[in-house]
Amino acid sequence: MLTCALAIFFFVMALIFAALYRPPNPSVCGRNESGTRVWIWGLGVGFPLVTLAALTAYGLFIGERLLPREAPDLVTVQAQARQWAWTFRYGEDRAIATDGVLHIPAGRPVNVEITSTDVIHSFWVPRLAGKLDAIPGHVNVLRIEAALPGTYGGQSAEFSGRGYREHVFTVEAHDAASWATFLAEGTQ
Repeated sequence: MLTCALAIFFFVMALIFAALYRPPNPSVCGRNESGTRVWIWGLGVGFPLVTLAALTAYGLFIGERLLPREAPDLVTVQAQARQWAWTFRYGEDRAIATDGVLHIPAGRPVNVEITSTDVIHSFWVPRLAGKLDAIPGHVNVLRIEAALPGTYGGQSAEFSGRGYREHVFTVEAHDAASWATFLAEGTQ
């Protein structure tokens, strides 16, 4: 999207430059109906419609990947926010729990069931997915997936009182072996 935005910006700047520095044409008396129609329909209507249609298609394609759907290797984690901490629970019975660190397998889709115990917070890991609110008494589901093992920063981007800036957490994406180890150690 940044690439498209930059292309549009430079295209518009080139048009402004062409309009400001074009040589005068005394033979036309200041009007050219067919040229005006080309500018209005081609660049005033056609160009924005094509650009917006392309960006919409791209956004729908990317957004489709983030929808919480069933997958054969799907992992589900519960994320519970409170002032000023996060608790993450794993497994069918939610027997494994961590505070402040969300553990996920790399290369596999993860549904994060987000809720809150007190006020509205938000769950946001900028490198993995968009922001979704944690609302008391309601569960929102966000699909995240880390392509590579590593550590990713997460935060609550919702103003929820004094101390919200420190309402952060870490996402630790594991390779297959360390994910199995994490699950095995958590159930002991």
